[in-house]
Amino acid sequence: MPAIVLVGAQWGDEGKGKATDLMGRDVDYVVKFNGGNNAGHTVVIDGEKYALHLLPSGILSPNCTPVIGNGVVIDLEVLFAELDGLIARGVDVSKLRVSSNAHVIAPYNRTLDKVTERFLGKRKIGTTGRGIGPTYADKMNRVGIRVQDIFDQSILRQKVEAALGLKNQVLAKVYNTRAVEADRVVEELLSYAERLAPMVADTSLELEQALDAGKNVLLEAGQATLLDIDHGTYPFVTSSSATAGGACTGSGIPPTRVTRVIAILKAYSTRVGEGPFPTELFDDDGEFLRKTGQEYGTTTGRPRRCGWVDTVVGRYATRINGVTDFVITKLDVLTGLKKVPVCVAYDIDGVRHEQMPPSQSDFHHATPVYEELDGWWEDISDCRTFEELPANAQAYVLRVEELIGARVSAIGVGPGREQIIERHALLD
Repeated sequence: MPAIVLVGAQWGDEGKGKATDLMGRDVDYVVKFNGGNNAGHTVVIDGEKYALHLLPSGILSPNCTPVIGNGVVIDLEVLFAELDGLIARGVDVSKLRVSSNAHVIAPYNRTLDKVTERFLGKRKIGTTGRGIGPTYADKMNRVGIRVQDIFDQSILRQKVEAALGLKNQVLAKVYNTRAVEADRVVEELLSYAERLAPMVADTSLELEQALDAGKNVLLEAGQATLLDIDHGTYPFVTSSSATAGGACTGSGIPPTRVTRVIAILKAYSTRVGEGPFPTELFDDDGEFLRKTGQEYGTTTGRPRRCGWVDTVVGRYATRINGVTDFVITKLDVLTGLKKVPVCVAYDIDGVRHEQMPPSQSDFHHATPVYEELDGWWEDISDCRTFEELPANAQAYVLRVEELIGARVSAIGVGPGREQIIERHALLD
């Protein structure tokens, strides 16, 4: 069986959790392949809201095996707090698998993340301060701590002491911050070993065997296309590969196994943190989108920056990820607007650009070119077929579909698990 990749098409918070949950009922494995607890998914089931940060959304589907892949960085304290929260609500979490090659967020990386952002001042990136970036930096510098190291006290101590040899110098001499004690770090990490051990596996091998056995595997991205370390709005990006290409390196599944890429596109645009955002609104329309869409970060609670949908970004996501299907979420939020603008191109110094400019400076100075579509007033939250949508809502979806260059296979019309319209099957 092929593997399916699910990615965000904008700056994150598009509703990947809802889409994963929708397919999670019919897939055997859901794999988170990048990121950490710096992003969240919200899933609503029977009126109950579940906020997931580190765990794959598939953990809420009883027949699904959730996997944290090798491309993820794991805060063990957050992992077990999140698991305990789900257990208290009656969710079975016993199937969770964790890659032995995934890297662990050490306490000193959280410290470095916070003091670095403070030090940067106006030049800050807008990180969540959870140690994600410094942990990925350790990974690339080959001084990181992996899950498997937790089970070898000698190796763990060597790695912690080696890492702190330099980091404590930086903390003390650059940031004027107290040094971190190696003993405390080792003690904290070792305290999780017993509970962690039953979850740890060679997940790459397990996934390959599952595919050979004819099982469905869904690879779920954290963050989104424009936050990808290579293809996003650098430097205002995350520290991992959040595009479809990252699904292979972050899970250990070869690219020849992937035959379908599903991208999630919110019916408008949002962004958290710093960085350019051409369609951002600073008026009553922006506040309408924020309040109606409840646009506050699942992980941080920060108000999200809001703007109209950007189909230049959508086309870029289609190209970079090889998108075969889109899911448009939160279409219901646009209900009640007389006109709904759609960004179809950028004006940069008087020149029209219909594709993403390769220069960050040009993107920063891009002015959106809008096409206005008629809005609708009808409540669409109970619509379950495309034909039940008001004519203007249908026209909006069809125009966005035309502009982004890939078919829209599903449409979210509310927060609930059941509030979705499937135009084309997401799983064949």
